[in-house]
Amino acid sequence: MIRADREITDRAEQLAIIDTCDVCRVALNGDDGYPYIIPLNFGVDVEGDQVYLYFHSARRGQKLDLIAEDARATFEMDCDHELIFYDKRMSCTMGYRSVIGRGTVEILPEEEKKRGLDILMRHYHAEDFPYSEKPIPVTTVWRLKVESMTGKHRDVHPGESRWTPPAR
Repeated sequence: MIRADREITDRAEQLAIIDTCDVCRVALNGDDGYPYIIPLNFGVDVEGDQVYLYFHSARRGQKLDLIAEDARATFEMDCDHELIFYDKRMSCTMGYRSVIGRGTVEILPEEEKKRGLDILMRHYHAEDFPYSEKPIPVTTVWRLKVESMTGKHRDVHPGESRWTPPAR
């Protein structure tokens, strides 16, 4: 990372960013030589030192075909976007917090799908959020076993100001 002063290596801070995000972009190795990236709802679980990201999808489709060919994936999520304006030099940048990493995708067996969906639902709702279990048999639940992860942030500093859009 070029800007080491913006790197977040603390696992608790990385997980706090993940908790704030509502979309995770997963990139798979495409069969046409191009990466295949998809924005997904997700859940996160930590078992000891191991972080897992949980996802769901239909029983068939391009992403599952690509995972079957190559289970390696990368992911990215970001939050707290804010335009930062430098008054004196008349330029701007963007404030943010983000996490990026890589790992291996695992398709969960039938007996673990409900737990995976519970983890996913917990990210968006109270832990005991009731939902219909009827779609579970026709749903694929998969998780990304995180092998490496880093965070990055850009905050407002003295001499910078937050941009406020003009009233319409």
